Amino acid sequence: MDAFWAAPPVSRTITALAFVESVLVYSRMLSGYYVFFTPSLLFKLPPQIWRMFTSFLLTGSGISFIFDLYFMYHYSSSLEIASPRFTQPEDFFTYLVFVASVILLTSGFFLGNTIFTSALILAMIWTYAQDNRGRRATFIIIPMPVEYLPFAMLTFTAVFAGWDVALGESMGIVAAHSHDFITRIYPTFGGGRNWLTTPGFVRRYFRKITPNPTRRPYGTAFRQPAAQPESTSTSSGSSWTSAFQRQNNDPWSGRGAGRRLGGD
Repeated sequence: MDAFWAAPPVSRTITALAFVESVLVYSRMLSGYYVFFTPSLLFKLPPQIWRMFTSFLLTGSGISFIFDLYFMYHYSSSLEIASPRFTQPEDFFTYLVFVASVILLTSGFFLGNTIFTSALILAMIWTYAQDNRGRRATFIIIPMPVEYLPFAMLTFTAVFAGWDVALGESMGIVAAHSHDFITRIYPTFGGGRNWLTTPGFVRRYFRKITPNPTRRPYGTAFRQPAAQPESTSTSSGSSWTSAFQRQNNDPWSGRGAGRRLGGD
């Protein structure tokens, strides 16, 4: 359990939810009817709004169950930990909400698809590829620039599952590119403003559940504030492919009070 709680908070949560939901569905403890995205059921009374979330958490069956969970955690944690776009977990959470909303509108309402797990994973892979342009990746046994990886995966899906399935998954690329355009391309090259920022209430919520986050090359640490000793004096302190793969300490903190040499 220590390894689980040490994982990035957003990535570990969505992966764990996908694991639980998929196990329940494929073991027939839960009917898939209750997790599919069905627009008509969103507007009946009472509205079944949970479908907007459960439709992103059902993996494929068989070997796809393992691969989908692996890709979901690997690429989400890579973005949450190391992407320059997301300085805190709440920024990555806002990214997921945005791309999921675009996927719902395009793949769900427009194309009529019911499950969007692969589209969400492809969105994260697209963003990862844009952050790591120039690096090499391996798709099955074929080395290629990482920028081509999402398209290679789409082609694989089209060949083995059909163009209609690939079209639904491609909405993940549309969603991720829309986020990239709004938050990076337009503000940087078009002189516009980034309107997609993390809301204050989201930041406050994450501050409560992840106190004192510290970004590190190998992960994100969350340190509880140390209890201050009682004292009368004051002190200063402070379905697819293969994977990729300071806190600044004050050396003078905790020293005693300075004294002038040669004093009386």
